[in-house]
Amino acid sequence: MESKFNVTGMSCSACSAGVEKAVSRLDGVEKAEVNLLAETMVCKFDGDKVTEEDIIKKVEKAGFHASVIADEAAPEAEKKHTEQAEPKEEGTPIKTRLIASVVFLAVLMYVSMGHMMGLPLPSILTGVENAVSFALVQFLLTLPVIYLNRKFFIGGFKAVLRKAPNMDTLVAVGSGASLIYSVAAIFVIGYGLGHGDTELAATYSHHLYFEGAAMILTLVTVGKFLESRAKGKTNAAVKDLISLAPDTAILLKNGKEVEVPTEQIAVGDILLIRPGSRIPVDGEVIKGTSFVDESALTGESIPVEKQEGDKLISASMNKNGSLEMCATKVGKDTTLSQIITLVENAGATKAPIARLADKVSGVFVPIVMSISLLTVIIWMLVGKDFSFALSLGVAVLVISCPCALGLATPVAITVANGRCAKHGILVKSAEALETLHLIDTVVLDKTGTITEGKPKVTDILTNGLDEKEFLHIAASLERDSEHPLAEAIMQAFGEEKSLLETKNFRSVSGRGVAAELDGAQYFAGNLKFMEEEGIQNPIPASEIEKHIKEGKTPMYFAKGKTVIGIIFAADHVKETSAKAISDMRKAGIDVIMLTGDNKATAKAIGKELELTDIISDVLPQDKERIVSDIQKKGKKVAMVGDGINDSPALARADVGIAIGSGTDIAIESADIVLMKDDLADVCDVIDFSKKTIRNIKQNLFWAFIYNAIGIPVAAGALYPAFGITLSPMIAAACMSFSSIFVTTNALRLYKK
Repeated sequence: MESKFNVTGMSCSACSAGVEKAVSRLDGVEKAEVNLLAETMVCKFDGDKVTEEDIIKKVEKAGFHASVIADEAAPEAEKKHTEQAEPKEEGTPIKTRLIASVVFLAVLMYVSMGHMMGLPLPSILTGVENAVSFALVQFLLTLPVIYLNRKFFIGGFKAVLRKAPNMDTLVAVGSGASLIYSVAAIFVIGYGLGHGDTELAATYSHHLYFEGAAMILTLVTVGKFLESRAKGKTNAAVKDLISLAPDTAILLKNGKEVEVPTEQIAVGDILLIRPGSRIPVDGEVIKGTSFVDESALTGESIPVEKQEGDKLISASMNKNGSLEMCATKVGKDTTLSQIITLVENAGATKAPIARLADKVSGVFVPIVMSISLLTVIIWMLVGKDFSFALSLGVAVLVISCPCALGLATPVAITVANGRCAKHGILVKSAEALETLHLIDTVVLDKTGTITEGKPKVTDILTNGLDEKEFLHIAASLERDSEHPLAEAIMQAFGEEKSLLETKNFRSVSGRGVAAELDGAQYFAGNLKFMEEEGIQNPIPASEIEKHIKEGKTPMYFAKGKTVIGIIFAADHVKETSAKAISDMRKAGIDVIMLTGDNKATAKAIGKELELTDIISDVLPQDKERIVSDIQKKGKKVAMVGDGINDSPALARADVGIAIGSGTDIAIESADIVLMKDDLADVCDVIDFSKKTIRNIKQNLFWAFIYNAIGIPVAAGALYPAFGITLSPMIAAACMSFSSIFVTTNALRLYKK
């Protein structure tokens, strides 16, 4: 089974890695993936071996808090989930902490460094004789900053006790070391003054690092505040979707209009949708006509005309006419709820590219602490005083940034999923989004993907029968068939009530149907079916070939062992298909069309699309094998289909893309769901995958290179040759900038 949990108290990727490691060790847990950005964890586990309570206890034992996200009705449940996913601050709110810290730090900086710039100070704070007062005032100004940001110390030292140090540990040790050293310096100053050693007192009055301790905490808090603001924007798409759901709806009950909360609507309820209001749940029009704007969900800007029998999508906007609808999907089953779930779940998964960062994060903090300790020891061994060595050791601690590594991938994935959702493209996992950029072959199902999927009867050839009589027989045979051509024949006949009753009906997948009418045996299907049944065709082949070359698909009908007529139907190519296929080929992607049509018909459609790579006469069960054969040639394959008949092939492909799903978006076999009947979206999502992966690589490069350069510089690598060192304050500022840079770089994906 699979469950989703809220996990709070994490401060960096070392924390999330620790939670994953702890939970994964539980017997029965198959996989645990923590999303640091959303503060959630998705667990796959054997319910017979481990329970949700066991998982929660394990998370709490690791030092964090966890709770199960209940499977409630949406959109209210989704609102709760999003609220829970917001970064939570324990104790004093981060904005209050930041403002108060800045105020105390400003005064502290004036006291500690104002005299260096010629700024006036009270006489009680100047001169060697007042060195203790000078130091105590700084200490007292530092204490409020320490208290306000105590979470770093509490969380950091708890992590040490758990043997899982994190970013809070680095900040706490760095700031704490500066504080403790400065407090010790006060005693040394007092000792010097008490024993008449004014030189000792003067020296240590210049070795106070209170402002460094306060500055580290304040700058890290600045970084966390800006980071949380930026991270908040990454969930903007989900928030926008949630805001689309109306809180109330007008229920028609016993001829009266009753306003009720949306969550109280049940399947079968009749609702009134006034002009300018949003549709609360999925349903079907039972009265009225109007134009409905579905752009917020599908990305299609042109309003769609709706009339009796048409489907309505939750959260779409009714433009100009009143509609009465019957609710068909409510709560968590609505299109809106499923979209939100897909976007959130995709954000909770991890892309393979993130694995390296996860491995590094798991050992990052202990390594940095070791480097810091070695820095202090080495500089003291080469003859530098403890004050100098400590300053560099603290700088190493606070410049290191595991946050940048941890955020590099999830922020980009979350922003990308949100951006795709706004354009009607729903990505189910981070892995699918990453794999897309490697795709070099796209396999396209023809019906409903390249074409409209709504064939119409164009021509009829009969063997001596009256055309109307022949259509009557054909429609009677096809009434129980689910083939798209069957619907075209039914529409052409148009008199369903007068159809003949069939007996012993059987359907042969990919071939046709057989049944008895008035005691006689009839067959309907393609040419292969006729040949397999040993049926003769007296209709001239030249007449049949002429229609096939025009791209029309023949459906043969036989009585006994003789063909009595042929119905030709054509399924028109969508307006955007030719350009979409052309764009894919220009991008270096091989495009293959799969169709159950015969070779001649398929060739005619291929000619219209300037497409030469065509596989015809394909049975539904053969599509999966064809995709597998292409993969065996070393190709990365994306299969694009309608998500129903093509489900085995969609599941087999490296990335399965369901196109034109409308309200039926929860297609289990597809990795990506396109809300519009537009093949151009396939090009868009592949292109956007490349941009997303490029963004992630930029983030990871920055995070790795920042730490690879920053840590040695902070440790004093440039000091012997150039006399350059980094103060702990500058190091803290650099650390904050690193996380902010990674987050804001990911936000650029919104504009691409």
